[in-house]
Amino acid sequence: MREAKNAGREVYYPETFEELVKDAAVAVELYIQDGGNRMEVEFPALPGNVDGYKGSSDTFIDSNIQFAIAAGRNLNQVGRRVHIVVPDSGELARSQKMFSAIVGDGTADPSSSLSDGQITMGCLTGEAGVEGGLGDGWASGFFKVGASDPKEDPGARDADVFIVCNASTIELPAVERYAAVIAKDRPVILWNLELDTLRGDLGLFGFPKKDLQYTFLSGFKPVFYLRPRDYSKSVNVSPFIINYSGALFREYPGPWQVMLKVDDGRLCCVAEDDDRYTLGQFKEELMTAMGLNTEAQGSAEYFLRRGRKTSTWWEEDAAAGKDQNNDWRT
Repeated sequence: MREAKNAGREVYYPETFEELVKDAAVAVELYIQDGGNRMEVEFPALPGNVDGYKGSSDTFIDSNIQFAIAAGRNLNQVGRRVHIVVPDSGELARSQKMFSAIVGDGTADPSSSLSDGQITMGCLTGEAGVEGGLGDGWASGFFKVGASDPKEDPGARDADVFIVCNASTIELPAVERYAAVIAKDRPVILWNLELDTLRGDLGLFGFPKKDLQYTFLSGFKPVFYLRPRDYSKSVNVSPFIINYSGALFREYPGPWQVMLKVDDGRLCCVAEDDDRYTLGQFKEELMTAMGLNTEAQGSAEYFLRRGRKTSTWWEEDAAAGKDQNNDWRT
């Protein structure tokens, strides 16, 4: 078990999404107070392990907007005006129509206001009719679409904090431009973008280059991160298959924690460290806590259980010193 300088939670058991969002907003505010301005928030936006690639993507998208609005209200309470940013004008119009009871008239005006002007909504371009993510990748090659700078709308001009929701891998360069041109030194939160999934597409044909991880994404600190994982292991005695679950957890300013899910649903800390665990390391800690890590290291059985590759390319490249910033790992 690795040790951390700061102690985290011994048990985490949020009973509602409202509690999850409040905890995330508190972590965001603490990091802002410490001078941070680039951060990631990640937690399951739907019950269980359903994400944007399983089940209904529209439901996942709408849930993220709802939770971003709830986080915005929490940040309003400490005097921060929040601008929620979606990928393009079409999704902006859809979101405002979906939440017309909050927005008011449901128009597609990028500066339409929620909560008496303390929460506003806009898109990555800041203007109607332009797709924010088409400046890089396959679109620029086939359709010759230029990577123009976004336009600042009134909501963005007056905002203290930006929450970016529902951007895909193709739209990450637009997020980078938006952060540089519009947000500048103001805090930007990448909200439930499932960055670990998006990073996997970087460098593939038609997608942005891996440099986006090294120069941009590496600078976003996960201030609230809860990623559940389910595993199973076969054994040679009854019940022959042992299922176990856990979550990789981080709540700023606490450390990274490996949480084992027990029978009553609570997440109990079994390991913690100041540096982020790779998924391979996370699984090893869970197996050790369950008493399932029985193979001798270096043995054939040990290799067959784990395979040759136990980390992602961005974890390996970080170890090789390619990242310009280490915030995403600490």
